[in-house]
Amino acid sequence: MSESAHADDSETASLLERLESAAADYEAADERVAAIDDTDVERLVDRYRELTDLMERYEPVATSDGDADVDMEQFIEYQEELAHFVERLPEELTHRGAFETVDEIMHKKWLKEADFAEAREALAPVRDVVETVEAREDARQRYRDARQSVERHERELDERVDELRRLVELGEADIDAPVERIRDPIERYDDAVSEAFETFKHDASAREVLAFVESTAAFPLVEYRQPPEDLLAYVRRESVGTEPIQQLLSYAEYSKSKLDHYVEDAAALKRNVATHQTYLERLDAGPLTVDWPPPSAAALRWRCKELIPVVDRLDDPAVLDALRAVRSLADDPEYGRLRDSAVAQAQLTDDERERLRRGSVEERLERTRDRRERLRDALEEYGSL
Repeated sequence: MSESAHADDSETASLLERLESAAADYEAADERVAAIDDTDVERLVDRYRELTDLMERYEPVATSDGDADVDMEQFIEYQEELAHFVERLPEELTHRGAFETVDEIMHKKWLKEADFAEAREALAPVRDVVETVEAREDARQRYRDARQSVERHERELDERVDELRRLVELGEADIDAPVERIRDPIERYDDAVSEAFETFKHDASAREVLAFVESTAAFPLVEYRQPPEDLLAYVRRESVGTEPIQQLLSYAEYSKSKLDHYVEDAAALKRNVATHQTYLERLDAGPLTVDWPPPSAAALRWRCKELIPVVDRLDDPAVLDALRAVRSLADDPEYGRLRDSAVAQAQLTDDERERLRRGSVEERLERTRDRRERLRDALEEYGSL
């Protein structure tokens, strides 16, 4: 086993051990809480926390050991709140006597830090219960954290299994297959449509070009970024919209005084064209081309189906013929095999090919699947809390 594989197995084992240990800790903590002779432990914990919060809030202002004066208003307020707290305690509450003892300790004319210490000591039986419950809460959180780590690792391994399985599939492709049978028609089309769009962008008005791009919104597989609304409205509204995009970009570089000689509203052109200069410069035939390696036969059919009416608007029969030739590739019985070879040639590195040749990828796939299944079994055994 390689060093990296051993490290992977160790990580999985460590996560599983952590989850198993956290589950055992929580079970033990839960049993300790269950062993407490109290039908309403949570209510007891709430009352304890309420009282200790009250004591911590008033101790600095209600005590005096001779170094500072007592804030009598705060002192009286504290004793009233304490009395009200005890009055609201349920008669059947376990350890009610400890709370009443605190009330007795605190009802003095003067309070010192020692009185608060004595009160806390009187609450010791309640504090033991609270600490037992808090220990269970901590154990529950550790269990949840451990389980979430296992869940996260399981998702990572699931993705890794998909990657390795795909790598094995690529390794099964015929690397030496004559992929030029599908590459050449696609390259001819891509070159033709790129040239046609460049000519269209150079010769047509900005209004026409942006209208063309806007029309592609009806075709989800032709992924042009739609024209900004203010730019589109401007070229439709103003006469300068009848000029080519390159001319508008040139105008955008002019000073306002020079631009006044060419357009009626120089500020409007600066506002609507100059701010979208990058968008206009980057408009190209990219969304009209077919990627290499190409998509599956089904995806290619759908893409060509959407491209044909869009490309037809470029009014170049040769480009349309080239696109139809690409569309026909999807019906070739050999397309799938040739595409797999093209994908393998494009995506497999020399190192991956060597690993496939040695069979190490298949071994890694099996080990990763095994680790994933161990995690899934653990998640099924140790449920959510």
